[in-house]
Parts: sequence; C-alpha cells; structure tokens
Amino acid sequence: MPTSAIPVIETNRLVLRGPEPDDYPDFKATFTSYRARFMGGPLNAYEAWMLYAAEIGHWTIRGYGMWMIHDKITDETYGMAGGWKPAQWPEAELAWVIWPGSAGHGFALEATHAARAYFYKTLGWQGAVSYIDPKNLDSIRLAERLGARKDPDAPTIDGNDTVWRHPSPTELDGSQLAHGIDMEIAHYADPLFKPKGYAID
Repeated sequence: MPTSAIPVIETNRLVLRGPEPDDYPDFKATFTSYRARFMGGPLNAYEAWMLYAAEIGHWTIRGYGMWMIHDKITDETYGMAGGWKPAQWPEAELAWVIWPGSAGHGFALEATHAARAYFYKTLGWQGAVSYIDPKNLDSIRLAERLGARKDPDAPTIDGNDTVWRHPSPTELDGSQLAHGIDMEIAHYADPLFKPKGYAID
C-alpha cells in the first residue's frame, strides 16, 4: 500500500504514521550506531537503506508494519513501533525501537500499547510475540510492562533470541494489566498525575 494509505494512530502525546523518506536520517543514525547491536547491527549505510526500504515495503506485502512515532505537538520522531513478519518468521512480531536520546519517556510503551490495540481490534490478531535478544534488558523490561511472558516452548528466529508472548485480546480487555499500562502512560504524560488512592506519604 502507498504510505499515504497507512492508517494513522493518535495517542495522548503521539501520532503514529507510516514511514516517509524524511524520516530516514533518524532511522539510519540509529541502525548504524551501537544502539542497533540487539537488532542485527550496527549496519553499514547500504544495509540501513535496504532495511528502511523493507520497512516501507512490509506495509504493501503484509498489510501492516511499523509506524514512525511522532510527537503530537512538535512532530519530532522518537522511533518506531508496530508489526513485523519477514518471510519464514514463525509468528507476527510486535516490535519497537527508540532513537538514542528519546528513551526513558515512555514513548515506546505508549506507542506499542496503541499499536497492539490496533492489531487486536482492527486486524483481528489473537495474539503477538516479541523476539528479543536475551541481553537486551530494556526491551525485556518493556515486554514485561506490556504483560508479555517468556515462552520457552515457542520457536525462535535463529536460536539466539527469546520469545515473549503477549496477552491475548480476551486476556487484556478490561484487565488490571491494561488499566495499569494506561496509568503508567498517564504518569509519563503528566509527572504530577496522581491516580485515585495514590499514597501521598
């Protein structure tokens, strides 16, 4: 599908929209850096360009893909989140990457939570996995915050990754977990946010 046809998702702070040519410099800077060490990198310039072309083409081939994460006010890009399933991968993946300097603000949580909701409610996914390098502690922590649990029986991509299985739509709908994710996102959006019953001492 053309990038203009990629659905747009809005959250409290973010706009998720399809990757555009203008987004490439941030993508290249990340995937040619040490930050890409858990994603098959660092890549050289040609490899980064090919991967970015694949990000765009994935939408046409699969009908879903990775969104660019934009700030709703400034339009700054913070990273990517969405779905990813190259040929011969065992299952569709819920994936994310945050640019250097944008971590620690809850952007990946907010964007990935919204992407998962879209896949579940609009595309009818009955679940998802995330393939994570066992040394990538930040991504493992995010998967846990999203309610994913390590699935030691699931097939991996190449034997060097671990599989984190996300709760199904039924398990997530109206759950304490979903409420907790919403509260954490609200805290990032407003650090002074105090949910009802929050301890004040």
